[in-house]
Amino acid sequence: MHWALVGASTIAAEHMIRALRRHGEVDWVVSGDAVRGRDYAARHGIAQATTDLAEVLADPGVEAVYISTTNEKHRDQALATIAAGKHVICEKPLAMSVADAVGMVAAAKAPGLVFATNHHLRCSGSHRTVRRLVAEGRIGRVLSLRVHHAVFLPPHLQGWRIDNPGVGGGVIPDITVHDADCVRFLTGEDPVSVVAQAGVSGMGQGVEDSVMSVWTLPSGAMVSSHESFTHRFAGTGLEVHGTEGSIFARGVMTQAPVGEIALVTAKGTEAVPFPGDDLYAVAVDEFVAAVEGRGRPAADGVDGVKSLAVALAVREAAASGRRCDVDYGGL
Repeated sequence: MHWALVGASTIAAEHMIRALRRHGEVDWVVSGDAVRGRDYAARHGIAQATTDLAEVLADPGVEAVYISTTNEKHRDQALATIAAGKHVICEKPLAMSVADAVGMVAAAKAPGLVFATNHHLRCSGSHRTVRRLVAEGRIGRVLSLRVHHAVFLPPHLQGWRIDNPGVGGGVIPDITVHDADCVRFLTGEDPVSVVAQAGVSGMGQGVEDSVMSVWTLPSGAMVSSHESFTHRFAGTGLEVHGTEGSIFARGVMTQAPVGEIALVTAKGTEAVPFPGDDLYAVAVDEFVAAVEGRGRPAADGVDGVKSLAVALAVREAAASGRRCDVDYGGL
């Protein structure tokens, strides 16, 4: 498969290029800055760089595009790519509004293109193991979940994420959207309503850098979620508590396959092993399989719409001080 990168991004450099090359070659990179694009291409062994997305989409050899630009660009770039008949992996959040994200999904569905959201955490062995434990009934009926994803955003990733609401900055579109996908993945439920409080705790300039929220699931189970850019030493984790036991997954909300899982029941505490697969490799493997007609991507466009819908409800609830229903745009 021949790929193009739209966005000369850090995430592509650190994670996605090697995953894409497991299944072919990266032929192009598109950057809004010509010098940056040329330097990026040279540094990563990419044959061609351009500032013109249309030039890339006119290349009949390009079969799929990975989009990792700033958030406000995702919609137009994805729609152009879909119109050119290319498959798409798009970074989260898919768009700045649920309606725009729904339109992206509809555009890809009509011609039968694979449209995936790069929700990497659901590709981790730890999250898939927690999901299996829940599905097997090892903790009985789920009563509540706790997601702790308060980290320190390193300086080289700060930039627009901490000071530019116009391009989708803030911890809610950056991390809460991931945690919404994780909860949906683990439980199979779509949150119904949320309450939230957000603020600036030392990094944000015009956008929130910390948020806490509580979500209600259709089953009645509740979710407590905490995201931040400013917690250097807090660690990450998720907990799932049920009528017959609890699952404690520590250090698992990361881009690396690390951490530990403990299952606690009346029988005691059991350490649960999990595979240490590369999250991004798994995502690309399943995307390519979907393109070849074997299954579906790890997270498809609908998953991207729904995680965005939860995140936007959290932002609205934090801004208004009211409980907000989650609007999934008809999906």
